[in-house]
Amino acid sequence: MNDRWIVDAMNVIGSRPDGWWKHRKEAMRAFARAVDEHAGTTAKEVTVVFDSDPGSLPETTHIDIVIARRRGANAADHEIERLVAAAEDPARLRVVTSDRALIERVETLGAEIVSAGNFRSQLER
Repeated sequence: MNDRWIVDAMNVIGSRPDGWWKHRKEAMRAFARAVDEHAGTTAKEVTVVFDSDPGSLPETTHIDIVIARRRGANAADHEIERLVAAAEDPARLRVVTSDRALIERVETLGAEIVSAGNFRSQLER
C-alpha cells in the first residue's frame, strides 16, 4: 500500500502571491486539475481538501476531493485533522501544509509533514 497524501489546498494555493485571490474559485479548480495530473504521472494517492466548494470542479480520475464539512476559519484544517485521526495507519499519511497549528496536531497523530512549498515545487516539475 502506498502512502496517502492529504493536501491542504488553500495553503498550497496561497503559498505563492500570484493573484489567486482575485479569482479564488478558478484557482481552486486549476489546482485540482494540476494535482490530478501530478497524481496520474506519479501514482501518488492524493486527497485534496478544500475549505469551501469551488463549484464546477473538473472531472478528476487520480485524486479524491473533499470539501470541508464545517465552514469558517480553519475549516480545511479541521477536516484534515479528522481524516488523519480516522486513518487506520496515520504513519502512512503525508499531510501537505505549512500551517503550524495543523502541523502540530497531525504530527501528534503520527502523520508526516510535507511543506506547501515543497509540494508546489513537485507540481511544477
